[in-house]
Amino acid sequence: MVVRLSRHRLLALFCGVLAALLIGTPATASPVHPGIDRSGAAAGWLARQLVDGERFEVVFDGVAYPDQGLTLDAVFAFAAARVADDSGTRALDWVTRPDIRDGYIGDGGAEAYAGATAKLALAVQVRGGDPTDVGGVDLIARLRALESPSGRFTDRSAYGDYSNAFSQSFAILALDRTAQGVPATAATWLAGTRCPDGGYPLLPAQPVCTSDVDATALAVQALQAAGRPADAVAGLRWLVSVQRADGGFAGSAGVANANSTGLAAQALRTGHRPLAWARARSFLVGLQVGCAGAPADRGAVDFDGGTFDPATAARATGQAVLGLTGTGYATLSAAAAGPGTPVLTCP
Repeated sequence: MVVRLSRHRLLALFCGVLAALLIGTPATASPVHPGIDRSGAAAGWLARQLVDGERFEVVFDGVAYPDQGLTLDAVFAFAAARVADDSGTRALDWVTRPDIRDGYIGDGGAEAYAGATAKLALAVQVRGGDPTDVGGVDLIARLRALESPSGRFTDRSAYGDYSNAFSQSFAILALDRTAQGVPATAATWLAGTRCPDGGYPLLPAQPVCTSDVDATALAVQALQAAGRPADAVAGLRWLVSVQRADGGFAGSAGVANANSTGLAAQALRTGHRPLAWARARSFLVGLQVGCAGAPADRGAVDFDGGTFDPATAARATGQAVLGLTGTGYATLSAAAAGPGTPVLTCP
Protein backbone atom coordinates (compact mmCIF):
# COMPACT_ATOMS: atom_id res chain seq x y z
CA MET A 1 0.00 0.00 0.00
CA VAL A 2 1.33 3.41 -0.95
CA VAL A 3 0.96 6.04 1.74
CA ARG A 4 0.46 9.53 0.34
CA LEU A 5 1.35 12.47 2.57
CA SER A 6 -0.10 15.92 2.09
CA ARG A 7 2.18 18.89 1.68
CA HIS A 8 1.22 20.04 5.17
CA ARG A 9 2.10 16.69 6.73
CA LEU A 10 5.40 16.61 4.86
CA LEU A 11 6.19 20.10 6.11
CA ALA A 12 5.31 19.09 9.67
CA LEU A 13 7.50 16.01 9.37
CA PHE A 14 10.40 18.09 8.05
CA CYS A 15 10.04 20.60 10.89
CA GLY A 16 9.93 17.80 13.44
CA VAL A 17 13.13 16.26 12.10
CA LEU A 18 14.82 19.66 12.01
CA ALA A 19 13.77 20.41 15.60
CA ALA A 20 15.13 17.07 16.75
CA LEU A 21 18.43 17.81 15.10
CA LEU A 22 18.59 21.25 16.67
CA ILE A 23 18.01 20.11 20.24
CA GLY A 24 19.41 16.61 20.18
CA THR A 25 22.75 15.59 21.70
CA PRO A 26 24.83 12.47 21.24
CA ALA A 27 24.06 9.77 23.80
CA THR A 28 27.45 10.22 25.43
CA ALA A 29 27.09 13.97 25.89
CA SER A 30 26.32 15.72 29.17
CA PRO A 31 23.39 17.88 28.03
CA VAL A 32 23.02 21.47 29.05
CA HIS A 33 19.95 22.21 31.18
CA PRO A 34 16.97 22.11 28.77
CA GLY A 35 15.78 25.68 29.29
CA ILE A 36 19.11 27.43 28.77
CA ASP A 37 20.22 29.53 25.84
CA ARG A 38 23.22 27.49 24.72
CA SER A 39 25.01 30.29 22.90
CA GLY A 40 24.39 32.67 25.80
CA ALA A 41 25.76 30.17 28.30
CA ALA A 42 28.83 29.62 26.13
CA ALA A 43 29.46 33.34 25.66
CA GLY A 44 28.91 33.96 29.36
CA TRP A 45 31.53 31.37 30.25
CA LEU A 46 33.90 32.90 27.70
CA ALA A 47 33.47 36.38 29.17
CA ARG A 48 34.37 35.08 32.63
CA GLN A 49 37.68 33.77 31.29
CA LEU A 50 38.92 37.21 30.19
CA VAL A 51 42.06 38.24 32.07
CA ASP A 52 41.25 41.35 34.10
CA GLY A 53 37.90 41.34 32.31
CA GLU A 54 39.44 42.63 29.08
CA ARG A 55 41.77 40.23 27.26
CA PHE A 56 43.07 36.78 26.53
CA GLU A 57 46.70 35.79 26.83
CA VAL A 58 48.86 32.95 25.61
CA VAL A 59 51.64 31.57 27.82
CA PHE A 60 54.99 30.34 26.50
CA ASP A 61 57.71 29.17 28.87
CA GLY A 62 55.91 30.74 31.76
CA VAL A 63 55.61 34.15 30.10
CA ALA A 64 52.17 35.59 29.22
CA TYR A 65 51.78 37.34 25.88
CA PRO A 66 48.73 39.23 24.59
CA ASP A 67 46.43 37.20 22.34
CA GLN A 68 44.62 39.83 20.31
CA GLY A 69 43.21 37.33 17.81
CA LEU A 70 41.45 35.24 20.46
CA THR A 71 40.21 38.40 22.17
CA LEU A 72 38.60 39.48 18.89
CA ASP A 73 37.00 36.03 18.55
CA ALA A 74 35.40 36.73 21.93
CA VAL A 75 34.14 40.11 20.70
CA PHE A 76 32.47 38.35 17.77
CA ALA A 77 31.02 35.67 20.07
CA PHE A 78 29.47 38.21 22.45
CA ALA A 79 27.83 39.97 19.51
CA ALA A 80 26.49 36.72 18.06
CA ALA A 81 25.04 35.55 21.38
CA ARG A 82 23.75 39.07 22.16
CA VAL A 83 25.20 39.02 25.65
CA ALA A 84 28.24 40.35 27.55
CA ASP A 85 28.15 43.67 25.72
CA ASP A 86 30.14 45.33 28.50
CA SER A 87 32.81 42.65 28.14
CA GLY A 88 32.87 43.25 24.39
CA THR A 89 33.44 46.96 24.98
CA ARG A 90 36.35 46.36 27.36
CA ALA A 91 37.89 43.72 25.08
CA LEU A 92 37.83 45.96 22.00
CA ASP A 93 39.13 48.91 24.04
CA TRP A 94 42.07 46.74 25.03
CA VAL A 95 42.84 45.51 21.49
CA THR A 96 42.70 49.06 20.10
CA ARG A 97 45.07 50.46 22.72
CA PRO A 98 48.00 51.77 20.62
CA ASP A 99 50.66 49.45 22.01
CA ILE A 100 48.42 46.38 21.81
CA ARG A 101 46.99 47.38 18.42
CA ASP A 102 50.37 47.96 16.78
CA GLY A 103 51.76 44.74 18.18
CA TYR A 104 48.96 42.99 16.34
CA ILE A 105 48.52 44.81 13.01
CA GLY A 106 52.02 46.29 12.69
CA ASP A 107 53.18 49.87 12.72
CA GLY A 108 51.87 50.56 9.22
CA GLY A 109 55.36 51.20 7.88
CA ALA A 110 57.84 48.37 7.63
CA GLU A 111 55.39 46.03 9.35
CA ALA A 112 51.75 45.71 8.26
CA TYR A 113 49.74 42.51 8.54
CA ALA A 114 46.73 42.09 6.26
CA GLY A 115 44.78 39.46 8.18
CA ALA A 116 45.14 41.17 11.55
CA THR A 117 44.25 44.58 10.10
CA ALA A 118 41.15 43.17 8.42
CA LYS A 119 39.98 41.23 11.48
CA LEU A 120 40.38 44.26 13.73
CA ALA A 121 38.55 46.48 11.24
CA LEU A 122 35.68 43.99 11.12
CA ALA A 123 35.48 43.84 14.92
CA VAL A 124 35.29 47.63 15.11
CA GLN A 125 32.48 47.59 12.52
CA VAL A 126 30.61 44.83 14.37
CA ARG A 127 30.63 46.97 17.49
CA GLY A 128 29.39 50.01 15.58
CA GLY A 129 32.70 51.90 15.51
CA ASP A 130 34.54 53.73 12.75
CA PRO A 131 37.39 51.63 11.32
CA THR A 132 38.82 54.70 9.56
CA ASP A 133 39.72 56.23 12.92
CA VAL A 134 40.92 53.74 15.49
CA GLY A 135 43.07 55.80 17.79
CA GLY A 136 44.05 57.94 14.82
CA VAL A 137 44.73 54.97 12.52
CA ASP A 138 42.69 54.41 9.34
CA LEU A 139 42.44 50.63 9.23
CA ILE A 140 40.58 50.65 5.91
CA ALA A 141 43.22 52.75 4.17
CA ARG A 142 45.95 50.50 5.56
CA LEU A 143 44.08 47.41 4.40
CA ARG A 144 43.53 48.72 0.87
CA ALA A 145 47.23 49.60 0.67
CA LEU A 146 48.06 45.93 1.24
CA GLU A 147 46.17 44.74 -1.85
CA SER A 148 48.53 43.65 -4.60
CA PRO A 149 47.76 44.16 -8.32
CA SER A 150 46.56 40.56 -8.48
CA GLY A 151 43.88 41.30 -5.88
CA ARG A 152 45.57 39.37 -3.11
CA PHE A 153 46.03 41.04 0.28
CA THR A 154 49.56 40.44 1.52
CA ASP A 155 51.67 41.23 4.56
CA ARG A 156 54.46 43.76 4.45
CA SER A 157 57.07 42.48 6.86
CA ALA A 158 60.74 41.77 7.34
CA TYR A 159 59.66 38.37 8.65
CA GLY A 160 57.92 37.27 5.46
CA ASP A 161 54.39 37.15 4.07
CA TYR A 162 52.07 34.94 6.10
CA SER A 163 48.82 36.01 4.44
CA ASN A 164 46.37 33.23 3.60
CA ALA A 165 42.71 32.54 2.86
CA PHE A 166 41.71 33.96 6.24
CA SER A 167 43.51 37.23 5.45
CA GLN A 168 41.74 37.52 2.10
CA SER A 169 38.33 36.57 3.44
CA PHE A 170 38.43 38.92 6.43
CA ALA A 171 39.62 41.73 4.13
CA ILE A 172 36.65 41.17 1.83
CA LEU A 173 34.21 40.99 4.76
CA ALA A 174 35.54 44.23 6.26
CA LEU A 175 35.63 46.13 2.96
CA ASP A 176 32.12 44.97 2.08
CA ARG A 177 30.87 47.18 4.92
CA THR A 178 32.52 50.31 3.51
CA ALA A 179 31.08 52.81 1.05
CA GLN A 180 33.56 51.79 -1.64
CA GLY A 181 32.81 48.12 -1.19
CA VAL A 182 34.93 45.13 -2.14
CA PRO A 183 37.46 45.50 -4.97
CA ALA A 184 36.38 43.12 -7.74
CA THR A 185 39.98 41.98 -8.07
CA ALA A 186 40.01 40.79 -4.45
CA ALA A 187 36.95 38.60 -4.88
CA THR A 188 38.20 37.30 -8.23
CA TRP A 189 41.53 36.34 -6.70
CA LEU A 190 39.89 34.44 -3.84
CA ALA A 191 37.51 32.66 -6.22
CA GLY A 192 40.49 31.71 -8.38
CA THR A 193 42.11 29.75 -5.55
CA ARG A 194 39.30 27.17 -5.52
CA CYS A 195 40.41 23.56 -5.72
CA PRO A 196 39.00 21.15 -8.32
CA ASP A 197 36.77 19.53 -5.68
CA GLY A 198 35.07 22.88 -4.94
CA GLY A 199 36.69 23.66 -1.60
CA TYR A 200 39.26 26.35 -0.85
CA PRO A 201 42.84 25.92 0.38
CA LEU A 202 44.35 27.72 3.34
CA LEU A 203 47.46 28.58 1.32
CA PRO A 204 47.27 29.32 -2.42
CA ALA A 205 49.63 28.16 -5.17
CA GLN A 206 50.58 24.87 -3.53
CA PRO A 207 51.80 21.94 -5.70
CA VAL A 208 48.56 20.12 -4.83
CA CYS A 209 45.45 22.17 -4.12
CA THR A 210 44.10 20.82 -0.83
CA SER A 211 40.72 22.03 0.37
CA ASP A 212 40.55 23.09 4.02
CA VAL A 213 37.35 23.19 6.10
CA ASP A 214 38.20 26.36 8.01
CA ALA A 215 39.43 28.23 4.94
CA THR A 216 36.43 27.14 2.87
CA ALA A 217 33.95 28.17 5.58
CA LEU A 218 35.37 31.67 5.72
CA ALA A 219 35.84 31.97 1.95
CA VAL A 220 32.20 31.00 1.37
CA GLN A 221 31.03 33.83 3.63
CA ALA A 222 33.37 36.32 1.95
CA LEU A 223 32.31 35.30 -1.56
CA GLN A 224 28.64 35.55 -0.62
CA ALA A 225 29.24 39.08 0.65
CA ALA A 226 31.17 39.98 -2.49
CA GLY A 227 28.37 38.88 -4.81
CA ARG A 228 30.01 35.67 -6.06
CA PRO A 229 27.21 33.15 -5.29
CA ALA A 230 28.35 30.48 -7.74
CA ASP A 231 31.81 30.36 -6.19
CA ALA A 232 30.27 30.25 -2.71
CA VAL A 233 27.93 27.40 -3.70
CA ALA A 234 30.87 25.29 -4.85
CA GLY A 235 32.43 25.68 -1.42
CA LEU A 236 29.16 24.85 0.32
CA ARG A 237 28.78 21.67 -1.69
CA TRP A 238 32.26 20.60 -0.69
CA LEU A 239 31.57 21.34 2.98
CA VAL A 240 28.42 19.22 2.91
CA SER A 241 30.36 16.41 1.24
CA VAL A 242 32.95 16.24 4.03
CA GLN A 243 30.58 16.63 6.98
CA ARG A 244 30.92 13.63 9.25
CA ALA A 245 28.12 11.30 10.27
CA ASP A 246 27.95 12.92 13.71
CA GLY A 247 27.56 16.37 12.13
CA GLY A 248 31.09 17.54 12.95
CA PHE A 249 33.89 18.79 10.75
CA ALA A 250 37.59 18.04 11.00
CA GLY A 251 40.16 20.67 10.15
CA SER A 252 43.90 20.36 10.03
CA ALA A 253 43.83 18.60 13.42
CA GLY A 254 42.29 15.57 11.70
CA VAL A 255 39.60 15.12 14.35
CA ALA A 256 36.11 16.58 14.35
CA ASN A 257 36.26 19.62 16.59
CA ALA A 258 34.43 22.72 17.78
CA ASN A 259 36.61 25.22 15.92
CA SER A 260 36.21 23.80 12.44
CA THR A 261 32.58 22.85 13.03
CA GLY A 262 31.76 26.32 14.37
CA LEU A 263 33.14 27.99 11.26
CA ALA A 264 31.50 25.48 8.91
CA ALA A 265 28.15 25.86 10.69
CA GLN A 266 28.21 29.62 10.05
CA ALA A 267 28.75 29.08 6.34
CA LEU A 268 26.06 26.40 6.13
CA ARG A 269 23.48 28.56 7.90
CA THR A 270 24.17 31.67 5.83
CA GLY A 271 24.41 29.52 2.71
CA HIS A 272 20.88 28.14 3.22
CA ARG A 273 21.83 24.57 4.13
CA PRO A 274 19.53 24.22 7.18
CA LEU A 275 19.78 20.46 7.69
CA ALA A 276 23.57 20.43 7.45
CA TRP A 277 23.70 23.40 9.83
CA ALA A 278 21.35 21.65 12.27
CA ARG A 279 23.58 18.58 12.30
CA ALA A 280 26.66 20.72 12.87
CA ARG A 281 24.89 22.60 15.65
CA SER A 282 23.89 19.31 17.29
CA PHE A 283 27.54 18.26 17.25
CA LEU A 284 28.53 21.53 18.96
CA VAL A 285 25.82 21.07 21.57
CA GLY A 286 27.29 17.66 22.33
CA LEU A 287 30.63 19.30 23.14
CA GLN A 288 29.15 21.83 25.56
CA VAL A 289 29.82 21.23 29.24
CA GLY A 290 26.50 20.73 30.97
CA CYS A 291 25.21 20.21 34.46
CA ALA A 292 27.29 17.07 34.98
CA GLY A 293 30.48 19.13 34.56
CA ALA A 294 32.40 21.16 37.10
CA PRO A 295 30.49 24.38 37.93
CA ALA A 296 33.35 26.56 36.68
CA ASP A 297 33.32 24.79 33.29
CA ARG A 298 29.57 24.73 32.62
CA GLY A 299 28.64 26.43 29.38
CA ALA A 300 32.08 26.06 27.84
CA VAL A 301 32.49 24.15 24.58
CA ASP A 302 35.24 21.55 24.57
CA PHE A 303 37.54 21.22 21.57
CA ASP A 304 36.78 17.60 20.68
CA GLY A 305 34.70 16.05 23.43
CA GLY A 306 37.57 14.34 25.21
CA THR A 307 38.84 15.33 28.64
CA PHE A 308 37.96 18.99 29.13
CA ASP A 309 41.01 21.13 28.41
CA PRO A 310 40.89 24.78 29.58
CA ALA A 311 43.87 25.56 27.34
CA THR A 312 41.86 24.98 24.16
CA ALA A 313 38.34 25.64 25.45
CA ALA A 314 38.40 29.43 25.09
CA ARG A 315 39.20 29.34 21.37
CA ALA A 316 36.83 26.41 20.82
CA THR A 317 34.00 28.19 22.64
CA GLY A 318 34.57 31.49 20.85
CA GLN A 319 34.27 29.94 17.42
CA ALA A 320 31.50 27.54 18.44
CA VAL A 321 29.18 30.36 19.54
CA LEU A 322 28.80 31.69 15.99
CA GLY A 323 28.08 28.18 14.79
CA LEU A 324 25.46 27.68 17.50
CA THR A 325 23.68 30.87 16.52
CA GLY A 326 24.28 30.43 12.79
CA THR A 327 25.28 34.07 12.54
CA GLY A 328 27.69 34.91 9.72
CA TYR A 329 30.46 37.51 9.83
CA ALA A 330 28.86 39.51 7.02
CA THR A 331 25.82 40.52 9.09
CA LEU A 332 27.20 40.21 12.62
CA SER A 333 26.35 43.16 14.87
CA ALA A 334 26.59 43.93 18.57
CA ALA A 335 23.71 46.40 18.38
CA ALA A 336 21.25 44.05 20.09
CA ALA A 337 23.67 42.71 22.70
CA GLY A 338 22.84 43.18 26.36
CA PRO A 339 25.15 43.36 29.39
CA GLY A 340 25.93 40.56 31.79
CA THR A 341 27.43 37.09 31.48
CA PRO A 342 24.79 34.35 31.60
CA VAL A 343 25.48 31.42 33.90
CA LEU A 344 24.26 27.92 33.26
CA THR A 345 21.51 27.21 35.79
CA CYS A 346 21.21 23.59 36.81
CA PRO A 347 18.52 21.94 38.95
